[in-house]
Amino acid sequence: MPEVENPLPAAVPFIALAEKATRALRSDMLANSHRSGFGEIQPAHNAVFATLPAKGARAVDMAARAGVTRQSMGESIRDMVRLGLLEMVPDPDDRRAKIVRFTEYGQRVAAAGIAHIQEQDRRFRDEFGDEAYDAARRVLAGIRALLEDTAPTRG
Repeated sequence: MPEVENPLPAAVPFIALAEKATRALRSDMLANSHRSGFGEIQPAHNAVFATLPAKGARAVDMAARAGVTRQSMGESIRDMVRLGLLEMVPDPDDRRAKIVRFTEYGQRVAAAGIAHIQEQDRRFRDEFGDEAYDAARRVLAGIRALLEDTAPTRG
């Protein structure tokens, strides 16, 4: 069978730049959590922090928003309950279900993360300027919307 040549693109593909930026942002968030005294925070906890509203939510809804399996979300939630970051309480609308919510300690950890995100946004805006920063946000949001509009539906 003949070997197929797969030439590398002349420039780093957008997907590679986006992935490397995402990794750097996640690594920065984790390092900041550890510097702030929250050494128990792990990368697997990102999906919970990103999808748990202040009022709480059901794990199945959090998994759907994060784009992960219910099992994966459940594992992260159980770990964070064990660490004292989350608690699970009966859902007042469905006693068979549980609502996941932050403990007081978990609220402090989440607030520190949000403060860091806001500081990084200010840092990026200062570094690149309002016009470039706003353009980057528009482009990334546009790419997401474009790809979500053309993605095959899961059934």
